[in-house]
Amino acid sequence: MDRQFNTSRESSSREDFKRKASDTQESEIKLLRTDTDKRCISHTNSEDNCELVLPVQPDFYDKNFPDYRQPVEIGCFSLDSRRHLYHDARQLRYCVKPTNKNPNFNLRDGYKDRYIKRNDNIKEKLDHILKWILLNKHKFPMLSGDDKPPALSNQLRTDFITWRGHLTKILTTPYENREGWLLAVTRFNGTYYMSEVETEEARRQREQRTEMQEELMYGGYKFEQYLCADKPGGNPNPEGVVNTNEAFCCVVRTRLNGHSLVFSGEVDCKDDSDPRLKAPQCYVELKTSREIYSPNQERNFHRFKLIKWWAQSFLPGVPRIIAGFRDDNGVVVSLQSFETMKIHHLVKVCMFKLN
Repeated sequence: MDRQFNTSRESSSREDFKRKASDTQESEIKLLRTDTDKRCISHTNSEDNCELVLPVQPDFYDKNFPDYRQPVEIGCFSLDSRRHLYHDARQLRYCVKPTNKNPNFNLRDGYKDRYIKRNDNIKEKLDHILKWILLNKHKFPMLSGDDKPPALSNQLRTDFITWRGHLTKILTTPYENREGWLLAVTRFNGTYYMSEVETEEARRQREQRTEMQEELMYGGYKFEQYLCADKPGGNPNPEGVVNTNEAFCCVVRTRLNGHSLVFSGEVDCKDDSDPRLKAPQCYVELKTSREIYSPNQERNFHRFKLIKWWAQSFLPGVPRIIAGFRDDNGVVVSLQSFETMKIHHLVKVCMFKLN
């Protein structure tokens, strides 16, 4: 079954999505406004002629949080400078906590001469996750036995497989009305594979980025260079080359209510100060943001950016975020640590105070 999940305001092209078999079905989910002017996701199926509506206004979800099982890491992989996959942790880096809360990190350093940027025009889709699955089929509770049909014997017994970033976009949709998204979903042997498709609006924004926007993107990777060492007990090397092709990715398994999920996401670094902490509880997310000078900036930080940070770390079970706040010259002048499980409370308190 091939499906498109679309929250873009533009009409989506159907030419790139072909049926894989005569009995497949296609459906589409779009972000739109109802007659009551409430934003929702509308789900239509051309074959059974039905329509389902998933509201995305925040008030609709002001209820008990669903049952989300603590994620368990079932594997990892590394990507080198050529985006080749290695079935190991060679690209894992280790967090070095700065002793100075006013670090004076220059995020512009090396942008002109020590920066190798990943090619944004190459869409890898689920390729790396699928390669990892082929190497780790034994980690899935498959059906086996000579009496089982071939299709059943190859089932992964998992409902959804995707990237962490795709789930982040879905999770934050009720709180983000500025960015649309489009997902292609294929059901194969009982498992739904969800992969993002770049919308025309996103493509235009990517191609029209200003030099300042490109430099800000670089700054996020540069910040990691100031806080990460290549080996335990090592020191960061901010004089090195920033290569955004390289990555370390964890693979986790969890459940959302009755649905099983396996997804992968990039990991910034590991905190090895406490050997009792196992992955993903030992991982740390690194972020940057502009210094906050006014109540309006504080509101926007909590309403948009901090919620995204929370979703990105909550999904794989990363417990801590270290944020560097930069001035208008691109220099990190302060650091702040956020506990992932306390961010929702921070957002509620801030929004209540500011309102």
